[in-house]
Amino acid sequence: MAEIKHHFVNTNGIRMHVAEAGDGFPVVMCHGFPEIWYSWRHQIKALAEAGFRAIAPDQRGYGDTDCPQPIEAYSQKQIVTDVIGMLDALGIARCVIVGHDWGGMTAWNAPMMYPDRIERVIGINTPFIPRAPMKPTDAMRAMAAGNFHYVLYFQTPGVAESELERDVARTLNGFYQDPVNIDPEEMRKAPPGVFGPSGGGILDRMPDRPHGKFLTEEDFQVFVRAFTKTGFRGGLNWYRNIDRNWEDSATLEQRINQPALMITAELDVVLRPEMAEGMRNWVPNLRKTVLIKGSGHWTQQEKPREVNQAMLEFLSDLKR
Repeated sequence: MAEIKHHFVNTNGIRMHVAEAGDGFPVVMCHGFPEIWYSWRHQIKALAEAGFRAIAPDQRGYGDTDCPQPIEAYSQKQIVTDVIGMLDALGIARCVIVGHDWGGMTAWNAPMMYPDRIERVIGINTPFIPRAPMKPTDAMRAMAAGNFHYVLYFQTPGVAESELERDVARTLNGFYQDPVNIDPEEMRKAPPGVFGPSGGGILDRMPDRPHGKFLTEEDFQVFVRAFTKTGFRGGLNWYRNIDRNWEDSATLEQRINQPALMITAELDVVLRPEMAEGMRNWVPNLRKTVLIKGSGHWTQQEKPREVNQAMLEFLSDLKR
């Protein structure tokens, strides 16, 4: 089994923790919320054993990487630059970039911002979504129609932190659930991100039961320790930059020219498979879209065999 090495690099004014294994063409994996590098443990092993250099950083605001306090420090412009600075520190000219959840936003933004540094792109659950004609929070308010939208709930500093940090294990148990008894047709009746009538917090809408079977208790405690240490402010600040990201993207051509793979999850209630339809209009070199049946949101952890197979097939001709 490939040994995972841990070290730190200085990039874009922060100290970033990096986990990596293997040699060969570099594959950088960007996690989402609320996760850390450990979310990619199955992919690190599979990629390294297949002859790639697997690299999974704790992104800005997470794990053992620095967590700046200002909200504006968490724009996609800053976060993508963190990744590019990490490549510089590691002496890497070009890489494949992979992203899940918020990390998917970073994976799609990187080739638009730094096209000469990105060889290929893999999106997991998060599709490429071109710049909308209106500010994201305005669109979400219209979509929510007065109901509870979790991204809007996250916007006010301190509110979600207070709820989520009260009991970190309870919070993460609520997030890390298996997709139990989800009817794909039923879940599409409410707009993505809208969870019932307004009022209360996000945990009121999440089960108060043990985490999903895709995590062992040992796995779960890795995440609990990480978020007990950092809290949730860093991760929540990514959400608080959605309008700033929209403004910053006004000058970017909404097009991904690199070869791309899109992996969707049948039972993800927020990043739904149908959101990837029509992606080829902006990602003309989209090689394949793979639907992972029976998977909820935590796809690379819930269905690692299927995800690894899709990734390795897409990357097979990049082996040294």
